[in-house]
Amino acid sequence: MFRNEGPHAAPAASLSSGLLGFLAFMAGATVANLYYSQPLLAQIATSFQITPDRAGLVTVATQIGYAAGLLFIVPLGDGREKKRLIVTTTALISGTLLLVAFSPDFSILLAACLLMGLVTTVPQLLVPYTANLAAPARRGRAVGFVMSGILVGIILSRALSGFGAFLGWRVIYAIAAGAMALCAALAARLLPRQPPAGPATHKALLLSLVALWRQEPVLRLHAFLGAMGFAAFNSFWTPLVFHYARLFPGDASRMVGITGFIGVTGALAAPLSGRLSERIGARGINGAFLALVLAAFLVLWRAGDSLLGVAIGAALLDAGVQGSHVSNQTRIYALGATARNRLTALYMTAYFVGGALGSFVGTLAWQEARWPAVCASGAVFALAAQARLWGSRRNDPGIPAMPPR
Repeated sequence: MFRNEGPHAAPAASLSSGLLGFLAFMAGATVANLYYSQPLLAQIATSFQITPDRAGLVTVATQIGYAAGLLFIVPLGDGREKKRLIVTTTALISGTLLLVAFSPDFSILLAACLLMGLVTTVPQLLVPYTANLAAPARRGRAVGFVMSGILVGIILSRALSGFGAFLGWRVIYAIAAGAMALCAALAARLLPRQPPAGPATHKALLLSLVALWRQEPVLRLHAFLGAMGFAAFNSFWTPLVFHYARLFPGDASRMVGITGFIGVTGALAAPLSGRLSERIGARGINGAFLALVLAAFLVLWRAGDSLLGVAIGAALLDAGVQGSHVSNQTRIYALGATARNRLTALYMTAYFVGGALGSFVGTLAWQEARWPAVCASGAVFALAAQARLWGSRRNDPGIPAMPPR
């Protein structure tokens, strides 16, 4: 029922290279708001005089809010005009970032981060928006390009906030609020309208999520793989600033920034994964990239006391997680055009629940047993994904490789 492309799929001419570049830029700029906090956690802990594990709740609250936004806001893209939804949501991000910047105490900061995460759904509105504009034969590459923008935004956000930490964490969020106001204005001017396949109420769209989840074993499989991959990713990045505070006292935020710049090389995995996913079954591609995640944690465990070792491990980790993520999304978008926002909502909700779990476990691992425990927790998440991936061959024998386009 969800596999028909239908008459509403946009023609390839709708997606010019310039528009694709803007979509990738906007996806990266908006997703960055979710990650500015990670190099700033030590500074936030000092500001509110709290312990590192409590400061880590800033990241957890943001990701829980984001997961809720994915579940309740992103499905609207299947029943509403998409340009208006993207522009409105981007403007709301700007307002919530101001709330974060001016939070007077830690409880209000957590609430503001929850709200900011809730409305920062624009990247996952832009991915199905792009998929609808792209021709089927180029969809994997177009999605991969926008996903590259998202990964660059994730990594550069850490680099920018790490290097800009001397300004103070509140100033970083105030600048981000201004950037989002600018993005909303540009999107209003540049994005073409994209009407829905058919009008639907919010309630109907939400109720259809249950049926979609039950009917699509491919979606359930890749949602689990994505959740475990992002859990591994955040189990490293969230406690990294505390690890660096031990290795480089007084310079931890800048070291996270340096690691972030080096880790940008992982973004190259996104278009590669998109192209390969158009030709090869998702199981093999995912298995290779998840193996890269395991290799990353081995490097981080053995060489984690040096900046070079952590940077190499971070680049491998970013490439592995991103490659798996793009393969997952390319596969689920093959299920049909009319449900792409709801497919995104279900997949990305699982993805960020996994991310919140990884942030919590990684911070707890650091608090209890420091760096070896952090590396072990990330490796366990990657192994869980591998086990589910290869177990699916037996449990879901009907799942084929993505058909050629």
